[in-house]
Amino acid sequence: MKHLSFGLILIVLLAVSAACAPVVVPTAAPAQPTAVAVSPTQAPAASCALRLATTTSTADSGLLTAILPAFEKQFNCKVDVVAVGTGQALEIGSKGDADVVLVHARSQEDKFVKDGNAQERFDVMYNDFILVGPESDPAKVIGTTSGKDAFKLIADSASPFASRGDKSGTNSKELAIWSSAGITPTAETSWYNALGQGMGETLLTANEGNFYTLADRGTYLSMRDKLPNLTIVLGGETIDQNPDRALYNPYGVMAVNPDKFPGVNASMASNFIQWLLSPETQQAIGQFGTDKFGQALFYANAAK
Repeated sequence: MKHLSFGLILIVLLAVSAACAPVVVPTAAPAQPTAVAVSPTQAPAASCALRLATTTSTADSGLLTAILPAFEKQFNCKVDVVAVGTGQALEIGSKGDADVVLVHARSQEDKFVKDGNAQERFDVMYNDFILVGPESDPAKVIGTTSGKDAFKLIADSASPFASRGDKSGTNSKELAIWSSAGITPTAETSWYNALGQGMGETLLTANEGNFYTLADRGTYLSMRDKLPNLTIVLGGETIDQNPDRALYNPYGVMAVNPDKFPGVNASMASNFIQWLLSPETQQAIGQFGTDKFGQALFYANAAK
């Protein structure tokens, strides 16, 4: 009995010990995150910019504001305009800091191509130069039929003259007229004022000082309301009335040469030139200004 009792006791103790042992519950594997379908993010379209170096007349007249939005929309490309004198615009292009240039100084443009900065020049449009001055016309220019004769009268009378003095196409034309008259204005010439300014600023200065100045017709007409003291003394009210055909003013466009400047946006420059010379854009150029001024400020001539 004693042995049986001891055996029973041992069984009971073992059972109690098992009951008191901590129960180990297998740990479940951590739940995996639910897969979420994510559409691949599309890379934003590459930004496009075309650098246009051009003359102040295309900007001051409002032409670029009128026509460039059509190009930007069609090609989804912003045009960054730098409007300076033709000399500066060509200098910018000659450093590869522009993709395309739109200027008006034919001899300088031809040299730009000859120097390899562009491969070809294209006619775009033309307008004309006019001579404006005080209504009192102290030099008695009204009635003359050439820039050469008008400039000689200004010099002979020592009437104040405002020059852009900025190596622009207009400034180059002005200096050529002085040269044809056998006159070379210098810093010591008391009546001659070289301003180093764009066309708009030069016209405003001439208006305030009662100076004569040479201007492109488009910029003058676009600013006429701000120039009450100036009148056209040579050139007539329209280009057809201009007696001096030497005052006609052609504009050309050139893509900067990608062989010389690999960093330029050559493909978009080509698009721009094709667009600028297209019948639709040429028509827009030829119509610009007719509603407000009764005449075009520029005459498209790409077809010619």
